[in-house]
Amino acid sequence: MATSTQQKQELFKAIWATAEDLRNSVDGWDFKSYVLGILFYRFISENITNYINQMQRAAGDADFDYANFSDEEAAVAKDDLVREKGFFILPSQLFCNVRKRAKNDPNLNVTLGQQLC
Repeated sequence: MATSTQQKQELFKAIWATAEDLRNSVDGWDFKSYVLGILFYRFISENITNYINQMQRAAGDADFDYANFSDEEAAVAKDDLVREKGFFILPSQLFCNVRKRAKNDPNLNVTLGQQLC
């Protein structure tokens, strides 16, 4: 099993290799905007998931996971969540769920563009 230091080194190598591959084909500003957008999308996805999960668990549902909730059921709470958090993301559009489907999504760039707009 790899240690934390080994995992960090492997991650660094993978990130560096990706950056090298993209360096000549993508403008630096575009790359930075893309990466920051993805990081922000992941942050707000995790933020709303944690917020809803904590509320549901405090209400007694210890196994609740917003990421596995249906979009139809989640949409019922949209207005309240927008008032409380300032934003809303359907479970199917959460970063973790888009990431799960990414390998089989031939139009991932379009999917991500829809999520980030």
